[in-house]
Amino acid sequence: MELEAAKMIGAGIAALALGGAGVGLGNLFGSYMQGAFRNPEAQSKLKVNPMLAFALIEATGLFGFVVAMMILFF
Repeated sequence: MELEAAKMIGAGIAALALGGAGVGLGNLFGSYMQGAFRNPEAQSKLKVNPMLAFALIEATGLFGFVVAMMILFF
């Protein structure tokens, strides 16, 4: 296998983290909306944890993107 082909395959595998981040964000905010609509008075208490989880999930996706770019261009 040529080096260029191996780089493309490796970058594609590393970019799978972006799909996982998308699924994770969808689940996170879907659950948050369900909880907020079922109990609107508790919405202010429910807001802190999803924002922290959003940052961690998004960071995972960004790390995958950075690794994919590093594989392609270095």
